[in-house]
Amino acid sequence: MKHLILSALLALGLVSCSKDEKPSNDQDNVTVDYHQTAKTQFVQSGDTKYAYRVLGDKEGTPLVMVSPLGGTMDDWDPALTNGLAQKYKVIIFDNQGVASSTGKTPSTIADMAKGAVTFIKALGYTKVNLMGFSMGAFITQQIVLTEPALVNKIVLTGVGPKGSEGLSKLPDILAGGAGLNPLESFLYFGFTTSTASRDAGKLSYERTLKRTVNRDSTLSNESSVAQLTAVLAWAQPYPNALKELEAVTQPTLILQGEKDRPVPVVNAINISQHIPNARLVVYPDAAHAALFQLPDEFTKEIADFLK
Repeated sequence: MKHLILSALLALGLVSCSKDEKPSNDQDNVTVDYHQTAKTQFVQSGDTKYAYRVLGDKEGTPLVMVSPLGGTMDDWDPALTNGLAQKYKVIIFDNQGVASSTGKTPSTIADMAKGAVTFIKALGYTKVNLMGFSMGAFITQQIVLTEPALVNKIVLTGVGPKGSEGLSKLPDILAGGAGLNPLESFLYFGFTTSTASRDAGKLSYERTLKRTVNRDSTLSNESSVAQLTAVLAWAQPYPNALKELEAVTQPTLILQGEKDRPVPVVNAINISQHIPNARLVVYPDAAHAALFQLPDEFTKEIADFLK
């Protein structure tokens, strides 16, 4: 069973792998390429050594980005991270046991949230902005519910509450992409079938190959299985999920692709109707990886929101 789960993740490109392909011409017109040059740093807390990078040189409340299922620091699209780093200090990191960080990857979202909070506090921050994508958005919700004083503002994308509608179908979606090459897997899982969406996905994929020196480590088999276990547990019915989110007081920006397959858009709509200070933006002809398809639009929305 473990082998089958890992194979499915690898087939869909959800487990970060060493990307040795030669990148094509840079499509990113950002002035400073923080993503490619940022040094990997480490901070120790207890038995865990967390790997992280700081993008940009801005002061003020940092934006901590929480990765999706199988994601590492090098799986963020540089068009997005560089764009945000022009205006804000951006911190990307590997949670416990993921990629270059040590420790054991938890198999629950609640424990992953504890790891992220430990990392943030280890850096000395008492207040941060959080941006979570997919599994990272699940973790972000958990953090704001359990450590509200730590969070200033929230950005969520590819998001659903506990018991998200349609998320339990994830194994079938994973199986549907079995056998595809890495690029086609990336497009299958994160983009629509339109030419415009697929072309944007191809450019995003190329941008993730830009960093060729000191790339992040890959996920272990154990970490990959633990993450998928956590996501599937999050998908289980939980009637109180939306009621719990009514306690969130932080300003919240929700950005969602209208054709998100693993986490259907109805979930983002439901969250936006229960977090009192939430705003929802839905992008047509965009899917789970809308943030990589439309990095300029996402950068503007997020930058304006964080002002």
